[in-house]
Amino acid sequence: MKDDRIEKDSLGEVRVPAQALWGAQTQRAVENFPVSGLPMPPAFIDAVVRVKRAAAIANGHLGLLDKGPRKAIVTACDALLDGEHRDQFPIDRYQTGSGTSTNMNVNEVIARLASQDGEEVNANDHVNMSQSSNDVIPTAIHISAITQAYQVLQPALSHLQGKIYEREALFSDQVKTGRTHLMDAMPVTLGQELRTWREQLIAAEQRIVAACDGLLAIPQGGTAVGTGINAHKDFADKFITALNEDTGYHFRSLPHKFVGLSAVDASVAMSAQLRGVAIVLTKIANDLRWMNSGPIHGLAEISLPALQPGSSIMPGKVNPVIPESVAMVSAQVMGLDAAVAIAGQSGNFQLNVMLPLVAANLLDMGALLSNAALMLADKAITGFSVNSERLNEAVDKNPVLVTALNPEIGYALAAEIAKEAYATGRPIIDVADERCDLTREQLEDLLNPLKLTSGGIGGH
Repeated sequence: MKDDRIEKDSLGEVRVPAQALWGAQTQRAVENFPVSGLPMPPAFIDAVVRVKRAAAIANGHLGLLDKGPRKAIVTACDALLDGEHRDQFPIDRYQTGSGTSTNMNVNEVIARLASQDGEEVNANDHVNMSQSSNDVIPTAIHISAITQAYQVLQPALSHLQGKIYEREALFSDQVKTGRTHLMDAMPVTLGQELRTWREQLIAAEQRIVAACDGLLAIPQGGTAVGTGINAHKDFADKFITALNEDTGYHFRSLPHKFVGLSAVDASVAMSAQLRGVAIVLTKIANDLRWMNSGPIHGLAEISLPALQPGSSIMPGKVNPVIPESVAMVSAQVMGLDAAVAIAGQSGNFQLNVMLPLVAANLLDMGALLSNAALMLADKAITGFSVNSERLNEAVDKNPVLVTALNPEIGYALAAEIAKEAYATGRPIIDVADERCDLTREQLEDLLNPLKLTSGGIGGH
C-alpha cells in the first residue's frame, strides 16, 4: 500500500501507483480495459498533446485561462512532445468508444506536470477547457494521420520509387516475355515493367495527399455534440491558429462541426487510400516472386538477394522472403481497413463510438506500409540481378511474336505459324520464313523484339 496514493474523481476514491503521473480516471480505465495489452500509438498521444497545447494558447488569448496555468500547460506539453514520460499512457486501445479514457489520461498527466512548479492546474477545468473528448479525439486522429502520411509514409514511398527508377533506367533495353493470364504474350522491356510499378506508386501517393486534404478539416470547438457548448465562439479560430503555428500544416475548422464528431468519413477515406498502397505493394511483391521463381523449374527471370536459408530441411533452398513479408503486411493493412470501414458505420446520432480503433488502425497501417516500402526498396529492388540469357531465349522462342505479322500475312496464317512453332519448339522466325512470302530481312525487322516493345504497326 506504500506504493499507492489515493486519487478522487466524481465516482469516488481510487488507488493509483505512487509514482504515476496519471490520476483516478486513467487508473479506472487501466483496470476496466485489460484487452490487448496494446496502448494507443505514441504518435496519437502526441497529437492529443498538441490539441491540449493549442487549446491552452487559444484559451489564454481569449482571456479564459490565466497566464500561469497557460504557461505551465504549454511547458508540460512541450516536455511530452520531446519524448519525456512516454510510459505514462498505458490505456488499452480497446477502450471507451469516444476515447474519453485517453483524453483524460493526457489531461491528468499534463495537469500533474504543470502543477509541479506551484501552479494549481486541474485536468478538467484547465487542461480540458473549451474541449470535450468528442472533439479532441477526432481532431487528434486527423493530426496524427496527416503527420504520419507526410513525415513517414510519403518519404518511404518516394524512396521506393527512386530505387525502382534506378533499376528501370538500367533495364530499359532488356526485352522479356510479357504475360497476360500468366500466359506468354507480346514482349515488353523489364524497364517498362518496373515503370509500371513506379507509376502505380506515384498515383497511390497522390491519392494519399488528396486524402490528407480532407483530414485538414477538423471539428475542434464542437465540444460535446457539435454545438460548441462551453467553448468561446472564437475558440475554434484561435485554436486553428495555434495548431498551425505548432505543426506547420494548414488545418481549417469544419464549418459544421457535428460532421467531425458523428462521422469519421475523412478517416475512412484515408484508410481506403492506405489500402490502395497495400494493393500496389502486393502487385509488386507478387510480380517479384513470380519472376524469381525456380531457379530450375520456374520463370527464373531475376534472382532476388539471398538473405537467409529458406528451409529447415532442404539444404540450399533460398526463398523470396522480402516479397512474402510485404505481401503479409499488405494483407494485414487490408484487414485493418475493413475494421475502419466497420467503425465508420458506428456513428450513432452525434458521436462515432469506435474512435480509438480508427486512430490506432490508421497509424498501424501507415507504419506497416512505410516499413514494408523501405524494406522492399533496399532488400529486394536494389539487389536483384537479371538472368538475361534466360529472358532472351524465352523471347526468341515465344510463338506469340507472330502477332506482329498479322497486318502483313493475316491472323489465320499467323495462327498456323504460331501453332507449328509451339509444337516443334522452333523459333518463330524460322517457321515464318518457311510458311510466308516475306523475306528473311523483312521478318527480322518485323519480329525484332526490342522494336515490338514500342508498339505501332510494322515498327511504325
